[in-house]
Amino acid sequence: MSISAERKQELIQEYATNNGDTGSPEVQVAILTERITNLTGHFKTHGKDNHSRRGLLKMVSQRRRLLDYVKSCDQSRYQDLIKRLGIRR
Repeated sequence: MSISAERKQELIQEYATNNGDTGSPEVQVAILTERITNLTGHFKTHGKDNHSRRGLLKMVSQRRRLLDYVKSCDQSRYQDLIKRLGIRR
């Protein structure tokens, strides 16, 4: 359900805005998207896992807040980010 350290480093390198950047909203949204995708696959086999479902809903709302922040700061960064991640809206 969580992502491996190697995959997390790949995401950080891919979405970082500059060298050594690990906390920018783009990186955080990319990591949350990866975790959400993994959990969504988990629910295909474990449909009644309500404890993990609560965590999924928290992650989705956290991602939404981060995306709203990016959108309020820079509309073009927001559009580029959702296009790169394949998030609709």
